[in-house]
Amino acid sequence: GPCTECSCSAGKETDKDTSNTKKKENGPFIPKIFFGTRTHKQISQITRELRRTAYSSIPMTILSSRDYTCIHPGVSSSGSNRNEMCVELLEGKHGKSCLYYHGVHKLSEHHAQQSAHRVYQAWDIEDLVSLGKKLRACPYFAARELMVGADIVFCPYNYLLDPQIRESMEINLKGQVVILDEAHNIEDSAREAVSYGVTESQLRAAREELDFMVNNNIRQKAHEPLRAVCCSL
Repeated sequence: GPCTECSCSAGKETDKDTSNTKKKENGPFIPKIFFGTRTHKQISQITRELRRTAYSSIPMTILSSRDYTCIHPGVSSSGSNRNEMCVELLEGKHGKSCLYYHGVHKLSEHHAQQSAHRVYQAWDIEDLVSLGKKLRACPYFAARELMVGADIVFCPYNYLLDPQIRESMEINLKGQVVILDEAHNIEDSAREAVSYGVTESQLRAAREELDFMVNNNIRQKAHEPLRAVCCSL
């Protein structure tokens, strides 16, 4: 049958709600807690406090970007195109793949063994990255896999507010518990989620490209309104 234990596409497509659905056998639906913070640093502080409580052993995960969790030497040392480079490796472009991605199950199995032996402790992003380097397994995709069995999921605000990020991370908030730390920052975060900044030089470059498209009759009807927008700005 289709794989359900790893992050391959076959397992994801069979049931997209598996990341957010947790039921006891013949029991009621148990919601997850999604804990949103403004910064990754605040997640570190919260997980440190969680470790000091009686709830330190509950299954958890932290969702974060590749900037914090990618350990591939070529990708992690690059500039701002880490997401694109990661996707290219996963798609096998240029005849290369990511061996760390193929070792994701090692991290999941490690946390499963800890939970089984009741030595599971709340962890931070740095802990997961350190373990990922030791096991040669990708922390980014491991954190996403751990969401399936997690009782509490920590993440920055935009993972909960931005619909595109929610979809890409397969986060379904229906019926779940959402906690927002320092919620007075939500207005700014929501505004940022639907805002985009461009420089004048970028606008000029876009206008030149659109001029070329229109003048060469390349999808002219589609490009003329876009050129008009660039010119008006």
